Amino acid sequence: MAPATADDFVFRFIETPAEPGYRAFGRHGWNAAELIVARVDVLAERLASSPFEIVAPPMDLSFCPDIRAMQVRGPGGEILYLTEFKKPVPGLDAPPARCEVDRTFIVIAGGASLEAMQDFYATRFAVPRAPALESRVQTMALEFGLSREHRFRIAALPLGGRCYIEADEMPAAAQPLPAEQYELPPGIAIVSFLGTSQAGMDSIRCIRGAAGEMLEIIPR
Repeated sequence: MAPATADDFVFRFIETPAEPGYRAFGRHGWNAAELIVARVDVLAERLASSPFEIVAPPMDLSFCPDIRAMQVRGPGGEILYLTEFKKPVPGLDAPPARCEVDRTFIVIAGGASLEAMQDFYATRFAVPRAPALESRVQTMALEFGLSREHRFRIAALPLGGRCYIEADEMPAAAQPLPAEQYELPPGIAIVSFLGTSQAGMDSIRCIRGAAGEMLEIIPR
């Protein structure tokens, strides 16, 4: 499935057996996807009577009041951030919303160490490191019985095409992904990226990141 005006992004849905008790942000790996939207408060009204569960209502981000976002849980237990930029934000080059709900521009991975996640993407794919921020991540806070106002260490690693990987440092109680896992995990199981020949990508590859997250690298 793709947004109405997008030719640069798709959601891929894969049917797998449900995992009892699965909750996003309870363990390492991919935990959420962030979509750019036109008007988040209007969208919140529409979703109030939908199959999506509103986990966190629209709220300005703690580190930037020009960004307003809400969080919802989908039918596969996946968490989606729906984010509106009120105006351009220096240092975060986000794409414009071309329709009411547009493409994913950030994918969120959680792990035990923010430094280890940054090191993986920097050394493996030459992704620039980013400064750490202290930010609310309400869905994660609720999973660990913390205040919605609790701040976590996060960093937004810049990719091409105005996209980012958000690396979240999770509490010590977060569960690691199994070292050997031959089935796709629930929720957001895998994220596909375009790679270039300069990065040594000449065939489709699936690899794991520092937090156990699964990446599919597709050569351009």
